[in-house]
Amino acid sequence: MFDLGGYKVLVTASTRGIGFGIAKVLLMNGASVVINGRSSESVSKAVEELKKYGKAHGIVADITKHEDAKRLVEEAVGILGGLDALVYVTGPPKPGFFEELSLDDWDYGVKLLIMSAIWLTQYSLPHLKKSNNPSIVYSTSVAVKEPIPNIALSNVLRLSIHGLVKTLSRELAKYGIRVNAVLPGYMMTSRVKQLIKDRASREGRSEEEILKELIRDVPLGRIGEPEEVGYLVAFLISKYASYITGASIPIDGGLLKSVL
Repeated sequence: MFDLGGYKVLVTASTRGIGFGIAKVLLMNGASVVINGRSSESVSKAVEELKKYGKAHGIVADITKHEDAKRLVEEAVGILGGLDALVYVTGPPKPGFFEELSLDDWDYGVKLLIMSAIWLTQYSLPHLKKSNNPSIVYSTSVAVKEPIPNIALSNVLRLSIHGLVKTLSRELAKYGIRVNAVLPGYMMTSRVKQLIKDRASREGRSEEEILKELIRDVPLGRIGEPEEVGYLVAFLISKYASYITGASIPIDGGLLKSVL
């Protein structure tokens, strides 16, 4: 386990899925965590569940809106009394092949997958500079290394975050701020379940058959759990990763075939 006692962390898009799994593990390791979601109902429900593991707080905000992103950081800092780590997670963009997506879909995708990261990072920086162990972790997808069918928006737009990781890791090192990314593969989330459902519908096959096919592509022979991403994030924001910055680390059970 990692000693995150006293750490103040904001985890976005964290009422379910990977964000929730990350928040849960950080709390279990002693951090104080603010989670975020777009509806008061989902935030309240998630906070009640997470309070079993530690000091959890919730803020309702839509990170695709500039003013909401700014308010989210300000309120999180007010609740926590500072900020040691920003853990950036987003909900999934609309699935679909390129020709199925409208220009409006792309406009929204840019706000969801790029601009929200920029806004949140900008507003977090003044507070991170005051921390003794500041870091930023962006959660993206293995799709940035090997495009996945039927998620064109994710394949294209998430790449920008990795340009941000490399840029910030060099620019912010003088402040001691480490910047890294995690690349989840297939995790047992509502997103993966929806992709399985969509593919089954397209191909006229059962969801069970599609799931087995996905698992066959994973050398470790299973779908991952959101908490497993959480353990990687906990390590990256901890003192044990004090010499790691600018890294993009897959967590995919061996799914990626690419060398780099």
